[in-house]
Amino acid sequence: MKSRWIPAAALLLLGAGGAAAAAPTTREMDLARSTLTLRVFKAGLFSAFGHNHEIRAPISRGSFNESADLPSVELQVDARRLQVLDSELSAKDRAEVQQTMLGPPVLDSANFPEIRFRSLTIEKAGEGRWRVHGDLTLHGQTRPVLVEVTGELGHYRGSAAIRQTDFGIQPVTAAGGAIKVKNEVRVEFEIFGR
Repeated sequence: MKSRWIPAAALLLLGAGGAAAAAPTTREMDLARSTLTLRVFKAGLFSAFGHNHEIRAPISRGSFNESADLPSVELQVDARRLQVLDSELSAKDRAEVQQTMLGPPVLDSANFPEIRFRSLTIEKAGEGRWRVHGDLTLHGQTRPVLVEVTGELGHYRGSAAIRQTDFGIQPVTAAGGAIKVKNEVRVEFEIFGR
């Protein structure tokens, strides 16, 4: 199964599992230190005139269990709080990208304000590495995703890829399709426990 994930995504999934039996209880995520970043890349014949986008997705709630018996992770992102960070864009252009991303053409965050991830299984993939299988809810649709995670007790990093069309989102295009964003979005995260 191909690795998948969303803008949002992010979610994500900090392979909070199988790390060790030393922390068998659920831990809350440190929301001030944990980060979730979405990377949207340009495509198309005239992609040189387009822009890649970096988007901050603040985690609004999250927890994980590191026990060897029942590892798990859950997190939530408020889609309305996603923020375009593109420093190479003017403030006006950045605001336009932000409006398009949050509006009906893409996330429709007014109607679908919540992005959620919940792990289903977590498998050890080597020392300090895991594969987290879970359900991602984005744009009102829930789909399976796979996240690759590295880390140690209380601190995890990872990434996943999702396809916008899997969640009913059509990638944005301009100039009759000569400039567009790729369907696949990369989600990167660093998660800390409290």
